[in-house]
Amino acid sequence: MSQGVPPPFDPSRPPIIEGFVPYVRAREEGVKEKFLRKTQENPIVPIGCLGTAGVLTYGLICFKRGNTQQSQIMMRARILAQGFTLVALLVGVAATAFKKRK
Repeated sequence: MSQGVPPPFDPSRPPIIEGFVPYVRAREEGVKEKFLRKTQENPIVPIGCLGTAGVLTYGLICFKRGNTQQSQIMMRARILAQGFTLVALLVGVAATAFKKRK
């Protein structure tokens, strides 16, 4: 081959790009590891989810027992718990976005 012509593309090897260093992943993150990492980053969201599930469950139990007044109160409390969880999620996303900027 002459000196001015680059070698043909070899699909078995990655292309060589001047100034580029490929990123090597340490290892794939599993579901459990990702859940634990996300819980540590924003622990309020899982607390809100558990609270929502607890209020919903208690409200359904009250409904099944015929205590409709308590069931209505629990369904309203569920809405508040969902709102709390949503706000916690949004605050966590905003905090992560601002942390990456710095």
